[in-house]
Order: sequence, then C-alpha cells, then structure tokens
Amino acid sequence: MRIVFMGTPEFAAHSLLKLSQSHEVALVVTQPDRPFGRGYKLTPPPVKVVATECNLPLLQPERINKPEIIAKLKELRPEAIVVVAFGQKIPLEILELAPYGCINLHGSLLPKYRGAAPIQRAIMNGESKTGLTTMLMDEGWDTGDMLLKCELPIELEDTAGTMHDKMMLAGANLLIETLEKLSNKEITPLPQDHAKATNAPKITKADQIISWDRSALTVFNHLRALLPWPGIKFIHNNRELSLEEISLGSRLESKKPRPGSVTEVTPEYFAVSCSDQTIRFAAIKPQGRRLMRVEEYLNGYNLRVGDFFEPLKEEN
Repeated sequence: MRIVFMGTPEFAAHSLLKLSQSHEVALVVTQPDRPFGRGYKLTPPPVKVVATECNLPLLQPERINKPEIIAKLKELRPEAIVVVAFGQKIPLEILELAPYGCINLHGSLLPKYRGAAPIQRAIMNGESKTGLTTMLMDEGWDTGDMLLKCELPIELEDTAGTMHDKMMLAGANLLIETLEKLSNKEITPLPQDHAKATNAPKITKADQIISWDRSALTVFNHLRALLPWPGIKFIHNNRELSLEEISLGSRLESKKPRPGSVTEVTPEYFAVSCSDQTIRFAAIKPQGRRLMRVEEYLNGYNLRVGDFFEPLKEEN
C-alpha cells in the first residue's frame, strides 16, 4: 500500500521502520527538531532518525494544516495515512484525503483511556491489562471508528517504561495487520461506545505529588506509572531525590509508623511506609548526581529509620 506516515517519538519510529519494510512510504511527516538535554542541543525526533536511515522523503512542518502541506499530500495521492503519536491536530481536509482514511494507532483499548497518557493512566489506576487499538480518525480526539485491537497484560513489576516498549512492538504488528485486512476488505469499522469512554490526560507536576497515607498498592501503582518519566521524586533532608527500582514490601503491624517514614534500611533497599504496607526502593539519584545503589548512597549520605520522605511541593 502507498502510505504517508505521521509520527514523532520512539513509539512511532518503530512502527515506521516496520511499515517501510512492507509498504511504500511516500512521505514521512514529523515534528521539527527541538532543543533537548542539559545543553538544549537541537535534536531530531526519533521518527526523523528512522526516515533518514531508510532514505524516506521527510517533512517537518510546525503546523500540518498549512496549505502547501495539504497540497503536497494531495499530490502524492496516498492510499492511506498512518498516524502514530504525531502531536498535532489533523484537519478534516487531510482526514478525508486517502481512500482508506487516516489510520491511527492508540495505546489503549478504546474507548477507555482516550488522551495523551493512556499507558501511564492505566498503570496508575491499577489495571491488570491494557492494549492497542487501530481506528479511523475523525475530528475528535481518539473518537473514531475502531478497526483492530490487541490486549496486553500489565504485570505487577511493569512500569510505564516497560509497557511502552511492549506496546511499541505489538503496535507495529497491529498496524501491519490492519493495513493488510483493510486492503483485503476483511475489517468492518466499529463505532465506539462513547458512554463508556474514559480520559487519559497528560502527566503533570501535580501527578508527582504523592500522598503516602493511601494503601501501598495504590501508591505503588501511582509511582510505577511515573517511571522512567517524569520519575519518582521526593524531598529528603532538604534535598530532592529521584527513586527507582521499586517493589512492594512487608505489611505493617498494629503499631503503624507515620506514612512516608523510613521503616527499614539495608544495603540492598530501604522501605517507606504507606497506610498498610511498605514500598521498597533499591536505587537513589540525588539531584545533579548519578543513580546509585542504596549501599553506595549510604556511604556518602545519611538515611535512617524514622526519616521522612516529603512529597514535592505544589507550584504556585
């Protein structure tokens, strides 16, 4: 099939790579290069990197709705436009341009978790499974008719990062299957039940403000949804720390410590109390320093039973 591909991050780049091996990619559209990292060096999006390596035609418009961009797409006459985490609102004129439509890959089992952070929100809410949906895009946000779905379990040790990688691989395969079945007329688009829709808004600073006085499983789910980005951050001894490698700890006895206080310190991990159970952390990163194992951290910093891990402050 002759396609135009629109996408930006790593999640989309893998789909582009797979599609380029079995379809004619007439054009890749991605976001402009942006400053990134400590030095704010101008960095290409992952989709651009793949497009360049595969010698695919590339455009990086600030806005997809410019007349010259729409004219270019019409000139190419794609059979389908494939969209994966592109990051811009696509106008109706483009949505209706290709015979097979604009086909979007979304990281949830629609109509649940429409929005920018479906992977994180599913983990945060303690879901035992998630998945991917291909759909025909309309003018709404993730509201179009569904094509195919695949389910993936969310294991207790999964983070947003591990689920991202699993879904990135599965999503590319789902797109290939979708295009094949569309071309063979083996798919009947299914309207979403909008009454069952839920939202997955983007992760904000407010999501990093953690209340320890909830159940350990609730806090644990919330924390692993923040890994690897934006990260688990707390204040300890007036110093901001990032915490990693988390697991559920032991249940608390009848005399429960203050939620958020350290209950155990070992060379392998330290434990922090919630309302019913502890959560263990095996790696610490002081602000401006590298990630350390707990044993290494204890050689240079104080961490004792009874210490309190204070949540980040809400910005005014």
